[in-house]
Amino acid sequence: MVDVRTEIVINRPAAEVAAYAADPDRAPDWYANIRQVEWRTPKPLAVGSEVAFVAQFLGRRLAYTYRVEEWEPERRFVMRTAEGPFPMETTYGWEPLGASATRMSLRNAGEPAGFSRLAAPFMARMMRRENRKDLRRLKEILEAAPVS
Repeated sequence: MVDVRTEIVINRPAAEVAAYAADPDRAPDWYANIRQVEWRTPKPLAVGSEVAFVAQFLGRRLAYTYRVEEWEPERRFVMRTAEGPFPMETTYGWEPLGASATRMSLRNAGEPAGFSRLAAPFMARMMRRENRKDLRRLKEILEAAPVS
């Protein structure tokens, strides 16, 4: 089992952080490894929405489709995929810290199969490192944006 949780405080209101972070079309802006996003179901985002991603991780091209399992705007967002050698669940959480700051958490959990199972400890370390970088990038983008 791989279970990686990271978090960061972003100096923006929870509504802004959640709206930006949960928008799949914005994922390539702040996720370094995501190259492409394609909606498989009509917008807007809702429970049951499906979004396909193409990513580059550890030198490999990964294509997978997430299905939205939970969507509580400004609070919680859960996506899950069951395809490929590494089924994954990704959870975003947003906790307001006063009126103008938000603690965002990012959790990736999954049960690797085959060769991926042997590499799970290494993959967890790499995922944690990448998630930290991605959250720092998200913080930079949002804190540099004009205040609305």
